[in-house]
Amino acid sequence: MLAQRLYQHVLALSETIGERHVEQPGSLEKSAHYIEQEFSACGLAPARQPFGNPPFYNVTTQITGATRPGEIIIIGAHYDTVWLSPGADDNASGVAALLELACSLAQNRHERTLRFVAFANEEQPFSETEEMGSRVYVRSLAAQKEKIIAMFSLEMLGYYSEDPDSQDYPSPLKWFYPDTASFIAFVSNFPSSLLLYRSIRSFRKHTDFHAEGLMMSERLIPDIRRSDHASFWDAGYPALMVTDTAFFRNANYHTVGDVARTLDYDKMAAVVTGLDGMLADLARN
Repeated sequence: MLAQRLYQHVLALSETIGERHVEQPGSLEKSAHYIEQEFSACGLAPARQPFGNPPFYNVTTQITGATRPGEIIIIGAHYDTVWLSPGADDNASGVAALLELACSLAQNRHERTLRFVAFANEEQPFSETEEMGSRVYVRSLAAQKEKIIAMFSLEMLGYYSEDPDSQDYPSPLKWFYPDTASFIAFVSNFPSSLLLYRSIRSFRKHTDFHAEGLMMSERLIPDIRRSDHASFWDAGYPALMVTDTAFFRNANYHTVGDVARTLDYDKMAAVVTGLDGMLADLARN
């Protein structure tokens, strides 16, 4: 059952391994190893991209497209945490979804290449520096002149509430979006608007889980940059963040309370089901 598998991944990363950051280098290694093992168990070949000193690692694998292998869709999630947080929602939930999507999509043929990347160093002190894992990765894409047609950053997918007023927003968005934290958000800047439209339309075909789309100026609302997709935006690639909106609904964000039992795995499974169908569509059309 998908919900149970997602829970097991989140539990392994957030509680068996725990905090995952530069001051706990052993936990980063254990996390990278766990991700590699899960990719391998699905018949995929993982690889590491080392960078920094001491070395950090982005962990990658891919399903090579059958007819258009040079057209690449990237699905990414960071596996590090802030200090003192077990990071169940932020971002073991995103990594769990990444692993399950890779395993599911590997069972079928796709026209375009689907590449899965677990990023290191999304959190401080590396966020928005040259040692941020996604920035390192984007530089390698440019050097290799690869054609990236879409990137999806899976950033916190597990926290939901049906309570009124459980959802907050940066002003003035609260006047236009639901006040209940029962949806998943697709977040875009203006250059990625076509990808947003295509993606959310496809997502809604494959699940009845509530999804909201936001297209906004990065200058007007800087919070929409707060994940690895921003590294791709800065390089001119179309990219979206898929998120439960982090601290705008989850009071456990960046705290010791961000633990596995606070997440809703049935709702998370519905999100992953929609993403699975959406990615298959994008890899075909």
